[in-house]
Amino acid sequence: MKSLLLVTTSYPVRGEGEAAAGTFVRDFAHALRREGLAVSLAAPAERPSEGEEQGLWVKRFKVPRLPLSLLKPLRPTDWAAIYQTLSAGAQAVDRICQQRRPDHILALWALPSGAWARAAAKIYGMGYSTWALGSDIWTLGKIPLLRHYLGSVLQNATHRFADGYQLAADVEALAGKPCAFLPSSRDFGDPLPRRPRETPPYRLAFLGRWHPNKGIDLLIEALKLLDDETWAHIEMVRIHGGGPLEQEVRHGGHALEKAGRPIQIGGYLDLAGARELFNWTDFVLIPSRIESIPVIFSDAMQACRPVIATPVGDLPRLVNSLKCGHLTEAVTAAGIATGISRAVERSAGTSATVLAEAAKGFQVQTAARTLRNTLES
Repeated sequence: MKSLLLVTTSYPVRGEGEAAAGTFVRDFAHALRREGLAVSLAAPAERPSEGEEQGLWVKRFKVPRLPLSLLKPLRPTDWAAIYQTLSAGAQAVDRICQQRRPDHILALWALPSGAWARAAAKIYGMGYSTWALGSDIWTLGKIPLLRHYLGSVLQNATHRFADGYQLAADVEALAGKPCAFLPSSRDFGDPLPRRPRETPPYRLAFLGRWHPNKGIDLLIEALKLLDDETWAHIEMVRIHGGGPLEQEVRHGGHALEKAGRPIQIGGYLDLAGARELFNWTDFVLIPSRIESIPVIFSDAMQACRPVIATPVGDLPRLVNSLKCGHLTEAVTAAGIATGISRAVERSAGTSATVLAEAAKGFQVQTAARTLRNTLES
């Protein structure tokens, strides 16, 4: 295999911190290129364009609204935008297959990218594979008509991948065919100069989408529940990101500041900003309601930072097996508050050596090599 087309619904245009999974897609594409593949991409954008971008051939097709994750099939007001997006994506993938004639198509993620890939693969006589996220299977898969369609897209793929262990099992159940685990992680760069503290007071950080699935509202409420004794063990909490819960996050942060709590609310961060934040922090907060293995977890491992995470998806398995942090009692504000209290009121108990070893399983180049070997087998 010499050439691969990546079809994705998220790819950075300007502010890479706003691209969610898109930053990972960019790093993964470059990792595939280092594995010797000619890589093309099709991705949505506010303005259409096509051409070389840092050694990758990228076709950006115009869509009415970004990010696509905010479009809801069950919301009638979104139907026109969804139809326009589906049409634009299908045309773009068909066009790029005409122009580039790739050997294979990899859809990131199962829907709608997988549907676009399947249609083009049938026309041009090539194979396609899918890489599923939790939002594909656990959100779209709950809608009856979409569930059947999703199953057929997965079933007809040459290979199926998922970015979590439980998610891979759920894909297998839906498709009736094997699905391999492939972690999604970005290239976090060289090791950070500062080692995390092993005794309090600690610095805590959240970085991610301000979306209900990511539990940012639970985190804000949990911070309000912490008592003075717990706060005495916390030097500062920094929260960065953006999204549909921005008003709630900023209002909650302001209330905590007025109460005298050491908290800072910031916006999206590019890679340099994320590295600065992780170099500063001692714990990475992952308060998700629903999750497989988030990219922020792999960031934390590469940064050698322990996590305080809710017991969802594969996080219990990873935290317990890798000994890389603490699990909260429950996916509730009270459960998260208890988890934070227990973590900060004692020695961190996670060595840099353990975290560095854990990071080896979440290297983007390793994932790219695994994919190439699978497609060539």
